[in-house]
Amino acid sequence: MTRPRRLRPDELGPAARRVYDAIAAGPRAGSGLVQDDGSLRGPFDAMLRHPAVGEPLQALGAALRYAGDLSDRARELVILRVAGVRDSAFERSAHEPIARRAGLTDDQLAGLAADAVVAWPDPVEHTADTAARALARHEPVDDETYRDWVDVLGEAGLVEVTALVGYYGLLADLLRLFAPEP
Repeated sequence: MTRPRRLRPDELGPAARRVYDAIAAGPRAGSGLVQDDGSLRGPFDAMLRHPAVGEPLQALGAALRYAGDLSDRARELVILRVAGVRDSAFERSAHEPIARRAGLTDDQLAGLAADAVVAWPDPVEHTADTAARALARHEPVDDETYRDWVDVLGEAGLVEVTALVGYYGLLADLLRLFAPEP
């Protein structure tokens, strides 16, 4: 069985079209997700295939990207940590330019891509990365580690890191199944 081709806007029913419009015209507009034929790149095409799941999923992604409390640097390093652990070339290519604009260096980006330990001088960035790496690798988290993370990130910050790890892990799976990367 071959993987499905990307859906064009003229092929969408009303529910899928709402998801499409939220992605193509929402805060992600202009980010290169819409192809010349109108189809969506990456994991977003898969969201159109089940609008009841795709609509809240894209809304969660938009909330995490555009309404979270983490700094741009911390958010992007978490996303790229997940991309490194999950070997997601699409997410790396989509988020490395954003991370560079937020101030991450080539060495930091290379470390994240290789799933290596990266030295972060900022304690929030260090903790966000440590937590993201442990969560993405499904490592156990003891009470002391949890308290240490909450002491730095706060409960809300740790929820945000955890949600980013889960969301971008899910995107990596959607990419793997619906849009395999070369």
